[in-house]
Amino acid sequence: MFRIVSAVAFALSPVLSPTIAQDSAPSLTAKQAETVDGLIDAGLEDDIAWELLESLTTEIGPRLGGSEAEARAREWGVARLKSLGFRNVRIETFEMPYWSRISDSAEIVSPFSQPLTVTALGQSIATPPEGVSGEIARFETLPELVAAPLEGFEGKIIFVDEMMARTQDGSGYGVAVAKRTLAGAEAGKRGAVAALIRSAGTSGNRFAHTGKGVRGLGESAVPIAALANADADQVARALERADEPVVIRLKISVETRSATMSGNVIGEIPGKTDEIILVGGHLDSWDLGTGAVDDGVGVAITAAAAKLVGDLPGRPQRTIRVIMWGAEEVGLLGANAYAEKYADDLENHAVASESDFGAGRVYRFDTRFGEENLPKGAVMAGALRRLSIAPGHNQAFGGPDVTPLRARGVPVVSLSQSGWDYFDLHHTADDTIDKIDPEAVRQNVAAWAAFIYMASEMEGDFR
Repeated sequence: MFRIVSAVAFALSPVLSPTIAQDSAPSLTAKQAETVDGLIDAGLEDDIAWELLESLTTEIGPRLGGSEAEARAREWGVARLKSLGFRNVRIETFEMPYWSRISDSAEIVSPFSQPLTVTALGQSIATPPEGVSGEIARFETLPELVAAPLEGFEGKIIFVDEMMARTQDGSGYGVAVAKRTLAGAEAGKRGAVAALIRSAGTSGNRFAHTGKGVRGLGESAVPIAALANADADQVARALERADEPVVIRLKISVETRSATMSGNVIGEIPGKTDEIILVGGHLDSWDLGTGAVDDGVGVAITAAAAKLVGDLPGRPQRTIRVIMWGAEEVGLLGANAYAEKYADDLENHAVASESDFGAGRVYRFDTRFGEENLPKGAVMAGALRRLSIAPGHNQAFGGPDVTPLRARGVPVVSLSQSGWDYFDLHHTADDTIDKIDPEAVRQNVAAWAAFIYMASEMEGDFR
């Protein structure tokens, strides 16, 4: 209830802030308001974001963290940022462990012999070349597995069949993804030979959903893979109909190295001060699709929006730093490397945000500002209303890669996108550019350009 009341108060007017008098409430000057409207107009006609997205997903394709393809993507990012006029363009490298799939397959061996659509989860250990076979032990939820006895599952394959709820804000993912990171460990405790999960996604199509299969950077306790939702349904039906145990064979082959290289690509629009507005998306992707929705489009949107601001006459008040984060999917490695490198400079980071929730239209603007600075957020939200973006709350997430910065006190915002279909595509082979609406991308660019400009020009901080 407290959050609801606070959000309504924030949405109505900056005057409602108890710490700001009406005559001192912030506002845009007439010239600034005109510039914001001009940026929105330009964003709604923008072709740069789409060209960047098409180039990245076509010329590079999948970009697994630490891979040769991710390295080519970094070089692509440097070339593109320079061509767009960004300054101080650079790659800031870091080491990371490497994992990649070589092959994966699964099949029902008996009693209803047939292939299954499956994908190995990140950091899964390999099976023997011939695979592992075991009777399926099905659990409807992860808590049901956690509560199960530690004995009686030796030699079996644990199957967690928990479904994911479809929501606009993606809130169903947090619950669903827990089985992805914990099912393998729980199966290992019980002597199982492998673990399977229902994909942590919402697609009814036959696309399995990958992602990290462990917490941290270690290997999984047992081989672990995700079944496409349609195939999870098939296994559940087989268990209902069979008069004998349902046996599945799983084969996974992987490549691992203790150390490889990744990096963040950075470009800047120098401002009149060294205060930083930090925006971006993550450059890496999983290996099944071409990383269009997750997160090539976020990289494209933020770079294109920053360029629109950079093209204005004169310098922005604050420096605008665009970052293409490396190795997000495998554990926010680029995010943590950045936070460590700039630990002594984070007081200079005025605000940060990441576009990493696909290509749906922005429908809400959230902040995480100090209470006395909420009126500034209200001004920003008011300027975005013409894009059908509603004022939101003051508990913004900001995006995965700004998590370490948010934890260290850097203010963040979220330009929250509609995610009704995001988890139909996320981490699957169906994550390709043809699923993206160019007009929605333009609306995102318009919103981001307006936000970046206002964040740069507003007096005072947001802490």
